[in-house]
Amino acid sequence: MRAISQYIAIFVITLTLSGCFFSNSDQQRWEVATQGTTSFALSRDARFGLFFVKKGSNAINTDSETKSGLHFWDLVDNKELTYFGAQDQHDSTVSHITISDNSRFAVTATQTNFAVWDLGMGISEGLWSISDGIIRDIDIASNGQQVLLGLSNGKAIYIDLATGRRLEFLAHREKVNSVALSANGKFALSGGNDHFAYFWNTQTGQILHTFEHEKRVSRLALQRDGKYALTADGGNEAFIWNLKTGEKISKLRTFARQQVFSSARFSDDGHYLMTGSPSGSVMLWDTLSGKKQEQWRSEPLKDARPPTAVVYDVAIDKKQRVVSATSAGIAQAWLIE
Repeated sequence: MRAISQYIAIFVITLTLSGCFFSNSDQQRWEVATQGTTSFALSRDARFGLFFVKKGSNAINTDSETKSGLHFWDLVDNKELTYFGAQDQHDSTVSHITISDNSRFAVTATQTNFAVWDLGMGISEGLWSISDGIIRDIDIASNGQQVLLGLSNGKAIYIDLATGRRLEFLAHREKVNSVALSANGKFALSGGNDHFAYFWNTQTGQILHTFEHEKRVSRLALQRDGKYALTADGGNEAFIWNLKTGEKISKLRTFARQQVFSSARFSDDGHYLMTGSPSGSVMLWDTLSGKKQEQWRSEPLKDARPPTAVVYDVAIDKKQRVVSATSAGIAQAWLIE
C-alpha cells in the first residue's frame, strides 16, 4: 500500500510540475473555417478576426468548407463582414496577419509580399513585394501607413508607405523571427536567431535597449502604452522588461522543459500577458510576478493527427475573457476565474 501511495503522489507531482492540468471548458466558440486556417489574427478587443483559408489545405473536403482567401469576421455578431479573397494573383499562402491597434487596418504577408487592408472600408490599400529575404513576421501602426517586417536575411525593415521612406535596421546578425511595432509607429522591437532582441527608434534607427537570451529569440510583444515588452526564446526563457528603464521585471515561471510561444499579447492595462503555443495551449500570466494564472487547451482541427492546433493569436474581449484564434479555424473564449 505504501508503494502505491508513493506512486500516486509522484504521479500527481509530475503532472503539476509539467503543467499538464488544462481547462477545456470554453465559454463561447466560433468555428469559422472547418478546414483550418494558415493564419488567424484578432483585433485588440477580440471583436474582429481576420483569417486566411488555403484551398485544399486539408485531406477531407466537405460542403461546409470556407472559400479560399482572406475573410474578415465579426465575432460579436458572429458573421462575415468582408471576403477579401486572394492576396495576390498566384493565390499565395498568407502566413502572417496583424490587425492594427485601433482595429481599422490590417497587414497580411506571404513569404515574398505583403498587403495592407482598410478593414473599415473593406478594400485593399496595395500590395508590395520583398526581394531580398523571406518575410518571417510583420506588424502595422494604427494609421495603416507604417509597416515593420522581420526578414530571413537578418534585416528588420521599417517602411512608411505614405512617404516611401525605408529604414533597414541591421543590428541582427541572423534571421529576424519576430517583430512588434508601437501603435504610433515610432518604436520597434525585433528579435532573432542571434539571441538578441532590440528596442529601437524607427525615426533614427537608434537602439534604446538590448535584451540578450541564451537561445534564439522567437516571440515578442509590446504593451500598447509602452510600459512593458516580452522577449521569449526557443528554450525556456521568457522575460518581461520595463521599457522606460530597460530593467527586467519578471521571468515567466514554468516547470516545462521547453516553452515556445506562437503568439503573445499584453492586456491593455499591462496587468496580464496572454500567450499561445504551437501545441494548442493558451496561458494567462501575471506581468509583475511572472506567475501563470490560468491555462486552457484549444480545440484541435477535426480528424487532425496529431490532435493539436497552433494558437495564432490571443486577446482579451470586453467581457474580460481570453479569446484564442487557431490553425483549426476556431476562435474560443475562456473565462478568467
